[in-house]
Amino acid sequence: MSKNEIKAMVKEISPLFIDGVWRQGSEQEVSEDLNPLTDEVYAFVSQASAKDVDDAIAAAHRARVAWANMVASQREAILIRAADIIAARTDELRDVIIEESGSVFGKAMFEISYCIDLLRVAAGLVRQVTGDTLPMTEPGQLGMSIRRPLGVIAGIAPFNAPFLLAMKKVAFALAAGNTFVLKPSEYTSVIGLKIASIFEEAGLPAGVLNVIPGPSQMVGEILMNDPRVKMVTFTGSTRVGRLLAEQAGKSLKRLTLEMGGKNPFIVLNDADVDYAVDAAAFGIYFHQGQVCMASSRIIVEAGLFDSFCQKFAAKAKSLKVGDPHDPATIIGPLIRRSQCAVINTHVEDAVAKGAKLLCGGKHDDSLYQATVLAGVTSDMKVYAEESFGPITSVIKAADSEEALRIANDTSYGLSSAVMTNDLQKAMDIALRLEAGMVHINNCTVADEPHVPFGGVKNSGFGREGGRASMDEMTELKWITTQLGKRKFPF
Repeated sequence: MSKNEIKAMVKEISPLFIDGVWRQGSEQEVSEDLNPLTDEVYAFVSQASAKDVDDAIAAAHRARVAWANMVASQREAILIRAADIIAARTDELRDVIIEESGSVFGKAMFEISYCIDLLRVAAGLVRQVTGDTLPMTEPGQLGMSIRRPLGVIAGIAPFNAPFLLAMKKVAFALAAGNTFVLKPSEYTSVIGLKIASIFEEAGLPAGVLNVIPGPSQMVGEILMNDPRVKMVTFTGSTRVGRLLAEQAGKSLKRLTLEMGGKNPFIVLNDADVDYAVDAAAFGIYFHQGQVCMASSRIIVEAGLFDSFCQKFAAKAKSLKVGDPHDPATIIGPLIRRSQCAVINTHVEDAVAKGAKLLCGGKHDDSLYQATVLAGVTSDMKVYAEESFGPITSVIKAADSEEALRIANDTSYGLSSAVMTNDLQKAMDIALRLEAGMVHINNCTVADEPHVPFGGVKNSGFGREGGRASMDEMTELKWITTQLGKRKFPF
C-alpha cells in the first residue's frame, strides 16, 4: 500500500514519541498493525527512520543528567502517578491489548494489574539504590561502594506480553535514574506508544522516555552500535538474541537477554494427578502457548503416565477457543496465521515418527486448537524446537532420575516445574534442574515484579525484576576517603 493510499484511508497515524513530542517519522514510512483474529488492519503506525532513532538517543542522552540528579521523591511520585493512570485507563488499555495482540480478556487484565504492581514496586526501589561501607587495610581509610545510573538504556520488547514486558524494562530503568529508548514489537506498537502517553500524563520530563516503532533490524543495529546507549535489554527469540550478543561483544555494551524456552513440567508418581493436569493446562495454554515459560514438555513418571494423558487430553478438549473479547475464551488467536504452519509441521513430524495425537492438531484461521502429543521422543522436531503455540508433548519417564535427565536434555533453560509430595525429592531435583527458575507444585508460567526473572543456556542471561533490575541497570563505584596522611612505602 502506498503512502498516499494509507493517508486517504485514515485521518490519523500513530506517531513516534521523541523528546516529549508526538511526531511522524522523518521519512513518512507507515506500517500496518493487524488484528490477529480478523487479520484486518487495527492501526497504522509511523515508522522510525535512522534519523529518528538518532534523535531519540540524543534526547535520552540530553535528559540523563537531570533525571539522574532528580530527588528520589520526585521520581517516586511520577512512577506512582503512572500506576494510578493505568488503573484509571484500564478499559482502554485492555481493549488495545486484546485487539492488537490477540490476548484473551483475562490475560489482558492480568497484564494491566501486573503493571500497576510493577510501577509501585519500582517506586519503592527508588530510595533503595544503595551500596556498602567497606573495611580498608590502611589505617584511617574509609571505603564505600555506591550505585550510579548507567545513562541511556534501550529496550526491545516482544509481542506476547507487550504491555507487561515493555513496562518492566522501562519502570526499573527509570527508577534507577536512567533514561530510556523503547522499541516495541512491530506487531504491538500501539500498546508500546500507550506507555509513552501514560508517562507523559504522569509528568515525566521530556527526553526521559522515547518510544520508536520501526524496522527491527535497523533500529536494533543502531541501538547496539551507538556508544551513547550504555545497555540494551531484549526479550524475544534466541536467534535474534544471539545476533545482539555478537554485536554487544564487539562494542562491549552491557546486555540482558530473555529469550526462548522449552520448559519441562515434571510429574512424579506421588503427585496429585488432577492438580497436575490443571497446573499443566494453565502452563501451556495461557495466551495460546505464546509464552517463553510455557509448559511445552510434560514429563510424567511411568506410574501416572496413562492416567495423566487421559485426564489432560480431556481437559485440553474442554477449553473454549474463540473470540478473545469473550471472558469465557481460554485460547484466542495466534499473533499471525503463519504460525499455524509451524505447529502443523511439528504435529505432522511427530505423528509420522510414532507419536500419538491425543487431541487438537487443527486450526480455523489463526485459532489453533489445544493440542496434545503423547509418546514424543528425541528424534522429533517438537521435542527440541519451540512451537510457540497451544501444543505440548507428554513424555514418559521410567523414574525421577530419567525425568530429570529428559528435563535437562534441551538447549534452553528458562522455567521449570516439579509436581510431587516428596519435598526432599523436589528440592533435590530443583537444585539439579538446568533452569533459571524452578516452581515446586506449581506451573512453569509464573512472574512477579520483585523476583529475579531470567534463564540460562539459550534462554539468555541477566535478570529482570526488583533488585535484580536495579543491579543490572546501575554501575558500582568504589570510593575511599583517607583521614589524615597515609604512610607510603617510598
